[in-house]
Amino acid sequence: MATLASEASSDALYLLHEGTQYQSYHFLGSHVEERSGQMGVNFAVWAPNAKQVNVSGSFNGWDGSNHQMSLADGVWTLFIPELGEGTLYKYEIVTLDDECYLKSDPYAFHSELRPGTASIVTSLEGYEWQDEEWLANNTSNQFLQQPLLIYEVHLGSWKRKEDGGFYSYVELADELVEYVHERGYTHIELMPLEEHPLDASWGYQVTSYFSVTSRFGSPKDFMYFVDRCHQKGIGVIMDWVPAHFCKDAHGLTRFDGTPLYEYADSRKGEHPTWGTQVFDYAKPEVLSFLISNALFWMDVYHIDGLRVDAVYSILTLNFDREDEDRIVNEQGGDENLEGIAFLQKLNAVVFSRYPNALMMAEDTSSYPGVTAPVENGGLGFNYKWNLGFTWNTLAYMKKNQEERSSQEDQLTNSLLNAWDENYIIPYAHDEVVHSSKSLLGKMSGDDNWQRFANLRVLYIYMMGHPGKKLLFMGNEFGQIDDWNSEASLEWDLLKFEEHQQFEHFVKNMNHFYIAERALWELDYEPSGFEPINAEDKSDGLVSFIRNAENDDEHLVIMCNFKPEAHEGYRLGVMRPGRYQEVFNSDKQEYGGSGVTNDSTLVSEEWTCQDCPYSITVTIPPLAAIVLKYIPAKG
Repeated sequence: MATLASEASSDALYLLHEGTQYQSYHFLGSHVEERSGQMGVNFAVWAPNAKQVNVSGSFNGWDGSNHQMSLADGVWTLFIPELGEGTLYKYEIVTLDDECYLKSDPYAFHSELRPGTASIVTSLEGYEWQDEEWLANNTSNQFLQQPLLIYEVHLGSWKRKEDGGFYSYVELADELVEYVHERGYTHIELMPLEEHPLDASWGYQVTSYFSVTSRFGSPKDFMYFVDRCHQKGIGVIMDWVPAHFCKDAHGLTRFDGTPLYEYADSRKGEHPTWGTQVFDYAKPEVLSFLISNALFWMDVYHIDGLRVDAVYSILTLNFDREDEDRIVNEQGGDENLEGIAFLQKLNAVVFSRYPNALMMAEDTSSYPGVTAPVENGGLGFNYKWNLGFTWNTLAYMKKNQEERSSQEDQLTNSLLNAWDENYIIPYAHDEVVHSSKSLLGKMSGDDNWQRFANLRVLYIYMMGHPGKKLLFMGNEFGQIDDWNSEASLEWDLLKFEEHQQFEHFVKNMNHFYIAERALWELDYEPSGFEPINAEDKSDGLVSFIRNAENDDEHLVIMCNFKPEAHEGYRLGVMRPGRYQEVFNSDKQEYGGSGVTNDSTLVSEEWTCQDCPYSITVTIPPLAAIVLKYIPAKG
């Protein structure tokens, strides 16, 4: 890594203050290096408004008076000989008001495990990566036409040890990675792993953006985890939190005695509901910090992409703000023009260096063009979470059968705007916490059989709906209780047959999804989807066709959201030929009633449901079937 004292340091600082220094972690922070034949540690920190900054640590009894740093162009530096890896340290900030306090290093590569808050001198060099094949095959922007099936994980609660302790990155690299691989997922999405003081924040309130959390091991342990994922053909996405940071005293808040990383105007600089502070996106050094951090996880840890949290709060000045506290921009609107510019710059820079990166927006707003290219005025993400689909379908599935008859639009409205953005369909962690019930717990039904059947048909509808897919851990085997971030998932449920059958269903569904190009190849092209327009909008039946680029490769999907079976149902289809049932959520092996279509179905030239041909099919109760088209010969 480069050092601040190199010949190019003035250029590096110029770019830092311009907001275009995208590898600022190369010279800011602590770095083990050699100076004049002597090994030691070079410390560098941006704190332009401090009166004095000293290095305080385990090596000087936490008294920095003998290790004063020198200031040049807003950055304080000091080389201390004979120090090395493992040294605990903080920066002793003396403010213009002569107050003195200790701050963790914003660019530290490793930090103490809570409740400790010291930074740890750590080298990130020397790990021997074994993921060359993954990187070699990951060279073109191909994901829009590839399957993307994401398993969202909170590492602290996927599985706990008998004593309640965490599994390490190294242990998870074997057990979790193999689990995900066997079940057909293409990617793991990790809830935030930047160092954070409070377990209950799940990592969304960060203090050290360049420190992978020490809860599960060392930085090189995490490299091993990512490496093992890639060797198994699994991509790694990490949740990233550039929208806000926590107010803990050792963190970024009022770092040099002034609002340095946050907006000085408290109306813009705080999220009152979250109790956090907002980055000042107008400040060039903050842009250098954030964009360097995004690239850091890709540069150093080979992360394949970032899910950017709370995008809506970056887009607007009035997120979660009362009307009387409303503020406006210079154009009279409530858009945060600086936040919008930051997101556009972030994505432009990331894709200029990593064209195949996955940049996903968790955005609850209706802001247009989230996944449109920056050069066309968009934000430049390549994916956006479709939370409208999530909320509407779950609201429908909670309803009893009598209520559902007039509410089918909740299921199908998302098809009206399915191509407005490049959507990911998520059933994520936010849907199963805070007494909101697990996905299984949300399902209506008179008994467990109906609840499981409801969840199976919902999952097939999700898999058939245009857009890539995400499922939070535990939902693959029918977790019963809310997600508890302080304990293991309910693995003991797999002792019971109905949960074993449901896990078997999800595993088979995942592999079916991966194998069928029609379910993902044209996700973002209207030609990849054809509705089958049934006249009765209250019968609980939703039918549609999914197409691949090959015109003869398509699937007919029929979902029955009511407990009545339909024998001899005439279903409209668009093409003449034969149709074979290739997936059925009602199979007995999945816990269903066993109503299937065992014979090949042959189309007739009989107009039905706005389609020129039709077939006669048996539709099982509370279930989905998938029919594969077999072209007519000759």
